[in-house]
Amino acid sequence: MEPNLKTVIGPLKLKNPVLLASGTCGYGGELADLLDLSQLGGIVVKGLSLEPREGNPPPRVWETPCGLLNSIGLENVGVEAFVRDKLPYLKQLDTAVIANILGNSVAEYAEVASRLSNTEGLDAIEVNISCPNVKEGGAAFGTDPKMASAVVEAVKKATHLPVICKLSPNVTDICTIAKAAESAGADAISLINTLIGMAIDIEQRRPALANVIGGLSGPAIRPVAVRMVYQAARAVQIPVIGIGGIVTGNDALEFLLAGAKAVQVGTATLIRPDAAISVIEGINNYMKRHDMENVEQLHLDIATSNK
Repeated sequence: MEPNLKTVIGPLKLKNPVLLASGTCGYGGELADLLDLSQLGGIVVKGLSLEPREGNPPPRVWETPCGLLNSIGLENVGVEAFVRDKLPYLKQLDTAVIANILGNSVAEYAEVASRLSNTEGLDAIEVNISCPNVKEGGAAFGTDPKMASAVVEAVKKATHLPVICKLSPNVTDICTIAKAAESAGADAISLINTLIGMAIDIEQRRPALANVIGGLSGPAIRPVAVRMVYQAARAVQIPVIGIGGIVTGNDALEFLLAGAKAVQVGTATLIRPDAAISVIEGINNYMKRHDMENVEQLHLDIATSNK
């Protein structure tokens, strides 16, 4: 008998706990010839802003030991072009479609969420609060509990869709931000986004990225991500989605055993486009080996002890 991988993230129901992470799968269609997208629990599309963004100048990516530095600059087609040109294809897929959104102000986040809510074909919104907050002196929304709360509250008022708040790891205490998102009404939280990093091209004797500083992702950050997911899962009552360096089923299982209800596969997709399928198979095989009937059995006391 096959294990039941169905997963519930607040109001969101998934066929399995494995999603593609925002920024690494484009708008879904780019991978259509490389894997069966309908096998996935869901797709989190590339971050969407109110207006199109060109992103940062190249070079924008740099390989590091067990990881990747990127400074794409949130390049995207904008919410209107997404709804017109990308969403019709996504609506045909037998998987959950989640829109990742960003903004330079609380009002901008709310406006993007509102426009997406007036369409059909979306199952949830993931709010990227790691964007620079232009109106507040350049700080990131995700490092200030009050600003994080304000964004989540505004988005919740602007949409009927489930709201997932994506947290930045570049904070002193991840639990404070997680609690702020929960108090503001988030249906779930996802973490972690990239760690801030930098590399030097020693032959050119200059920063490897044109933007100097970028976001570090890939297996190198997984232990940090597992630790933060473990802490967040004990701090809040809402579901937690784990992200950070997942390449195999075993990697995903670390997050699920630490308290995550689902996971997102990101950088691995850039190396092997069908990596998420292998992750699903790995979880399934593990559950068979341990005679587990449903995915809820993976959420052991490790995540809830000493709350």
